[in-house]
Amino acid sequence: MADAFYLPDPADPNRFESTELTRGPWSPDAQHAGPPSALLGHVIERCEPRAGFQVGRVAVEILGPVPLAPLTATAEVVRSGRSVELIQATLSSERGPVMQANAWRLKLSEPALDLPVEFLPSGTRPLPTATEPEVFPSDQRIGFHTGIEYRFASGSFGRPGPAVCWIRLKYPIVAGTTPSPLERTLAAADSGNGVSSVLDWSKYLFINTDLTVTLHRQPVDEWVCLDAVTHPQPHGIGLAESALFDETGPIGRSTQTLLIAPRD
Repeated sequence: MADAFYLPDPADPNRFESTELTRGPWSPDAQHAGPPSALLGHVIERCEPRAGFQVGRVAVEILGPVPLAPLTATAEVVRSGRSVELIQATLSSERGPVMQANAWRLKLSEPALDLPVEFLPSGTRPLPTATEPEVFPSDQRIGFHTGIEYRFASGSFGRPGPAVCWIRLKYPIVAGTTPSPLERTLAAADSGNGVSSVLDWSKYLFINTDLTVTLHRQPVDEWVCLDAVTHPQPHGIGLAESALFDETGPIGRSTQTLLIAPRD
């Protein structure tokens, strides 16, 4: 098994080979949206980097199934500024674009703002001690679920409803690199609809068409916590939203628009 989600192409810095660790639960030939979202974060952070700036929001549009195939990832600054800039990134297979992302990169305050204590983030979600891993609802032997470690503080894959789940990458997103806080967060945040599923995995699909992650602070350790809830509707459109935490407190929020349909 590969030791990374993507292998860089030595001949092309924008080209990446997808490994089996990217496979999702819906199809053996399609990726979980977490790894390619993190790959977009990878190229966004490397796009004309500026000291003293940090990505505050990433909005990913999923244009179709992401195949387990070589991918091209590119990014460019489309709106530059002294304090705020907009970066657009595209992930493409040989068939064309499969994902697009807009990211706002903002200038950090220096020195730090002297804010009243009531405006500072508070509240924690304790990281559970290691337990026996739960059975992930997938019939694939290797996939994203084997490339991460997850610990539930409440809820479970087999218990429908809201859940609090901690996620850690076992492998780098791109071989030869260390996952950045943004990469770790994007990879984990796309699991909000999975950990808080309210419908039977064997009877329904609940696929997200997008992923929006807003970070007021980046995680300081390897674990990212999702305090997640899913809101399904009878007309087939749903919403999954997650409050995001690290071991010291809140870091932001994520949302996913869901297409809900019965399995064929």
